[in-house]
Amino acid sequence: MTAAVPLAIVVALAENGVIGRDNALPWRLRTDLRRFRDLTWGKPMIMGRRCWDAIGRPLPGRETVLMTRSRGVSPMGAHVASSWEEAKALASRLAAGMGSEEIAVVGGAEIYRLALPETDRLHLTRVHDETPGDVLFPAYDAGSFRETFRERHEAGEADEHAFTFIDLVRR
Repeated sequence: MTAAVPLAIVVALAENGVIGRDNALPWRLRTDLRRFRDLTWGKPMIMGRRCWDAIGRPLPGRETVLMTRSRGVSPMGAHVASSWEEAKALASRLAAGMGSEEIAVVGGAEIYRLALPETDRLHLTRVHDETPGDVLFPAYDAGSFRETFRERHEAGEADEHAFTFIDLVRR
C-alpha cells in the first residue's frame, strides 16, 4: 500500500551520518528545532518508540503515529501502529482529517530505513561536524533525488555547530 499523501523525511544528521547518541540529539541547534516545528506543524508524524521516548510527550499542533512492536503500549497523545503498513494507513487517515498534504517521518533509524523507498521528500539538516553517536541515518540513493533548496547557517549562540538545510525531492 502506498501512502495516500506524500511522505517527507525530516532529519538532522552529522557529516558521518550520526543522528543520535544515547537516545537524544547529539547537538544543540535551536534554528534546526524551529525548522522541525515548521516542517511538521499541522501534519501527522510517524516515529518509532525510542524517538517517542526521547521526546517524552506529544508535540502540539501535530498528531503522532507511534510505530512499535511492543504489545499493550498506548501512550497518551499518540496513535499506535504495530507495522509500517499500519503506520502509513493511520497517518494517511489522520492527514485527511487534518487537511494535511504530507506525512512527516521523523525517526529513528529503522523508521527512516522503512520510509526511504517510498519517500517523496527529504528535509535534511546537514550538521557540519563528525559528531560521535550510536544511531546512523540509513544509506540512500542520492541520485534518486534532486535538490530544491539549500541554506547554510554558521555556528552561533543558539547553534553549537554550523549546518546546512537541504531539501530534496524524488526524481
